[in-house]
Amino acid sequence: MFANLNGWHALIIVAIILLLFGAPKIPALAKSLGQSMRIFKNEVKPELGGRDETPETPAPAASER
Repeated sequence: MFANLNGWHALIIVAIILLLFGAPKIPALAKSLGQSMRIFKNEVKPELGGRDETPETPAPAASER
């Protein structure tokens, strides 16, 4: 779908977005999108069951050495 996009197309798309939303609103939109993605990741992580993380093995206590 986006295989035929080149630099000029991207520049035109960015210009249209700036015209629609205005330059001051763009950082606020990016910040809210980042917060939404962070919340989404935190909500999905428990459902994955910790598959992405390596299991932690507890270090032996000083008295067991």
